[in-house]
Amino acid sequence: MAFPRKDRPVSDFVASRYVDEVISFNRNDYEVSGTIHKILENSVIVKISEQDAENIGAASNMTVVAHKNYTVQ
Repeated sequence: MAFPRKDRPVSDFVASRYVDEVISFNRNDYEVSGTIHKILENSVIVKISEQDAENIGAASNMTVVAHKNYTVQ
């Protein structure tokens, strides 16, 4: 049995995001830039360079960033 999804209001900031938009965020004292791959309710999945992934200790070139932790370039 599945529970019905609750409709929640979306902030203007989140509503104006789109796939392939360039964002930047800080992780492990590095400023990282990447493109939005997928938009989730509380975060985005971001594609970053292999070098940035290595610098921040990420397992791959995809990482999750909360909406409150990035800025749009």
